[in-house]
Amino acid sequence: MLKKVLAVILSAAFILGAAGCSSSSEETSSSSETTEAEEKDTLRIAYTADPEGLDPQKTSAVSTLEITSNIFDTLITCDSDWNIIPDLANDWTVSEDGMSIIFYLNEGVLFHNGREMTAQDVKYSFERLVLDDSPKASMYENINSIVIDDDYTITFSTETLDVDFLLSFAYPWVAIIPEECSDDLKTNPVGTGAYKFVDWTPQQSVTLVRNDDYFGTKANIENVEFVLIADYTSQLAALMVGDIDITEVTADQIDVLNSTDGLKGEIMDHNSIQILALNQENEYLSNEKVRQAIAMAIDKDEIIDTVMWGNGTKIGSHLPSTSPYYVDTTDVMPYDVEAAKELLAEAGYPDGFTLSLKLPKPYQPHCDTGQIIADQLSKIGITCDIEIIEWATWMSDVYTDKNYDMTVVAHSGRLDPYNFLSRYKSTSGDYISLLSGDVDDLLDAALQETDEDARKEIYAEIQYILAEEVPCVYIQTICKFYGLNESVQGFKRFPIDILDLKSVSFS
Repeated sequence: MLKKVLAVILSAAFILGAAGCSSSSEETSSSSETTEAEEKDTLRIAYTADPEGLDPQKTSAVSTLEITSNIFDTLITCDSDWNIIPDLANDWTVSEDGMSIIFYLNEGVLFHNGREMTAQDVKYSFERLVLDDSPKASMYENINSIVIDDDYTITFSTETLDVDFLLSFAYPWVAIIPEECSDDLKTNPVGTGAYKFVDWTPQQSVTLVRNDDYFGTKANIENVEFVLIADYTSQLAALMVGDIDITEVTADQIDVLNSTDGLKGEIMDHNSIQILALNQENEYLSNEKVRQAIAMAIDKDEIIDTVMWGNGTKIGSHLPSTSPYYVDTTDVMPYDVEAAKELLAEAGYPDGFTLSLKLPKPYQPHCDTGQIIADQLSKIGITCDIEIIEWATWMSDVYTDKNYDMTVVAHSGRLDPYNFLSRYKSTSGDYISLLSGDVDDLLDAALQETDEDARKEIYAEIQYILAEEVPCVYIQTICKFYGLNESVQGFKRFPIDILDLKSVSFS
């Protein structure tokens, strides 16, 4: 294995350029002639999926948000232990009725173009966030007023009570942006973050440089390069020869890393779940018994043991097992091949049928899981026509256009159960919405229930409905596996889709 990996030699060209509206100071870059000491002030991170663009308000792609979370800031954020902490706002006050929040902004915060950020920028950013072309607009439709009290104080009010309203300000798509640069953010992002944008060469790399005018604790490392490398094997090879410092790896590579001098492998908890999504608009999958048969034909333990080397927790609904609202519903549709065959016959398909299974090429664990699922479903007569597609194609065809039968993917990065589960509203338009509408009223009730025990009961009922109606087969709460240069310190995972690199350093 090691010889095979070391045989893969990967070279990358890093093309750096000026960023128009993005900076008021001279930017630094690295070249092939830099000394070893200078190289150690550049953190290189591998990724497999090119970002959709670098506008955090116009995407749902984690590949974008993990980069832009270093360029942009939000009013509040969270630490790796799930605690809500100040960011652009140094404090906030929630009204007694819970329907308004006053944010007090830090003074002297500069955008990367040198202009000071004020409450007007916050108001503009939210008005832009709820436009029709924003994929997250529905999350903020309950806001009915935004009032600027002064340059550093702003009040948000809601139409109805939302007990999780504060948490919605922490997500990376709630980035504060300057209006004068808003038309170019896709290719020329300008924020207030700890790093400034330098260059994006599609299908190659994204380069950032430390923001020395940052209002908070400045980043330890001067330069960051996100390097596109096509697959996990090539990423591991690049890590081993020193071309990169951090990369995601597969579970079976952890032992190789921990036995290699100068490298280390780490397994990190991740606030995400892996699912097999079932398109209920498909003729076969519109039948609840068919979906139940598919759920009972899938051996989740085999997937976890084979793909994740045992590092995963099987689940029965759309909440990670780490959530305080999680209920174990795995016994609702237990693994039972014979029962699955009976259900398929009752649905009118004793001889089975064929479905397409679209798998996102950059994400090897999901592709591997899809191959196992295809084999398992063949045992009840369902043939899977597997299509492995590029991430941009998956985002457009599956996520946006809902043009699929089945797909395997992960959902991640939510601080509250409502934002994990709200996609199942029949009116959400999401690619996995529950068309029956059986959870709509429950989701509305959960937002306005102030009693914690009562809220847990509501979310438990929603989870049982999902387990029974099976809009998706819920496979596992997943871990993330990383390979790192041994000198990298302070790298952490967060419960939302951010990759905060300020605290990362070289030992």
